[in-house]
Amino acid sequence: MSKIPLDAWVEAIVAWLENNFSWGFDAIATIINGIVGGFEFLFISLHPLLMIVIFAVGAYAVGRLRIAIFTALGMFLIYNLGFWEQTMDTLALVLTSALISIIIGIPVGIASAGKDAVQNTVTPILDFMQTMPAFVYLIPAVTFFNLGVVPGVIASVIFAIPPTIRLTNLGIRQVPKDLVEAADAFGSSPWQKLVKLQLPLAVPTIMAGVNQTIMLSLSMVVIASMIGAQGVGADVYRAVSQIEVGAGFEAGLAIVVLAILLDRLTQHAIKKKRVRSQG
Repeated sequence: MSKIPLDAWVEAIVAWLENNFSWGFDAIATIINGIVGGFEFLFISLHPLLMIVIFAVGAYAVGRLRIAIFTALGMFLIYNLGFWEQTMDTLALVLTSALISIIIGIPVGIASAGKDAVQNTVTPILDFMQTMPAFVYLIPAVTFFNLGVVPGVIASVIFAIPPTIRLTNLGIRQVPKDLVEAADAFGSSPWQKLVKLQLPLAVPTIMAGVNQTIMLSLSMVVIASMIGAQGVGADVYRAVSQIEVGAGFEAGLAIVVLAILLDRLTQHAIKKKRVRSQG
């Protein structure tokens, strides 16, 4: 029995896209490089100790004193270990991936919640995106965008966007039916019903999806370093390739601190939104 030439079909599609839409890929690369560069400039332009104070104050505003203390100590540890610039590069990559995922994911989730046909179409695609090994995303990403931070961001978005879409859809669908019927009875338009009722009540669930998206984006930093993305992931990859246990532990510790910090901040933001929505 002859083999189905699936690999040839995929390569032909990729080649066609590259030949006919290279201008679009160049525009996407320019936008992503601009966003990442903007975040990097924001985080690195000031002295690290001043940035640590700013991060701690921001953590206190979002969370509580314990989170602010952890932020200050964790960021100072990263600075002391010599991973400050690499960590800021990683943070810029994660925030860019999360931002793009939110911009795309929330509208898709809203559309999925509005029509079952959209949900039935989107769900298999999300299943495919979550189960396909992340390394596979790197191949077409490198083909379209060359080596560097852009294919790393693209692969991170593909890997991390499903939770935002799924939980946006879930949050809107979980809005009590009696409230939706009351809004219809008062003559609310679909837009008014969405903006004034469904989205405010769904915000805690949507924020939970954003939290998962951020964590999944952060989990991609080491894989993204394999195709030229800078950051702490590059130090982890270098330590693995050279079997440097100590250096790998230090770089991994920087990622752990950043992951805990982002997770705690988003968790506290979710709690605040839930309390306000219940109030």
